Amino acid sequence: MTTITRAAAVSPDALRETFSHFPQGVALIGAEVAGAPLGLVASTVTAGVSLDPPLISVAVQTTSSTWPLLRTAPALGISLLGTHQSLLARQLASKDRASRFAGIDPEITADGALTIPGSPARLWTRLYNEVEAGDHTVALLEVLDTSSADVGADAGSDSDALVFHRSEFKGMTVS
Repeated sequence: MTTITRAAAVSPDALRETFSHFPQGVALIGAEVAGAPLGLVASTVTAGVSLDPPLISVAVQTTSSTWPLLRTAPALGISLLGTHQSLLARQLASKDRASRFAGIDPEITADGALTIPGSPARLWTRLYNEVEAGDHTVALLEVLDTSSADVGADAGSDSDALVFHRSEFKGMTVS
């Protein structure tokens, strides 16, 4: 048996490095707010938090300047991004909120939920609850509707999930 000595406290850098070994799906959470498209890219979406009621979660940094605006929207769109959207993910994750949607024609529902066409899966949600969790806010979102690309033999790489792994956007093919 090997005895391991643990540090008294885990540094944020050590924790970030450890978490980077766990691939996480990449999603855009979006809405039209004050007549303009608004969104944030997150790799902290957890699907299947609850089936009844249907809930997913997303953890957002408390320093986010986008989430306080998004959380006021009556509906939020979630676009689960595919490998063919890796460049788009970088653009949407830009610190410059004004240029995030340059050249992008998002789909917006009557209640303002914003999604990205061509995403392998999309959900339409509304804020259900929030929980403060250290330097993040965990938002529980109630799923109102879903749509996903065909995952049959003809689906191809457009249905492959975009993941954040080892501090990079990467493709994840499931066979």
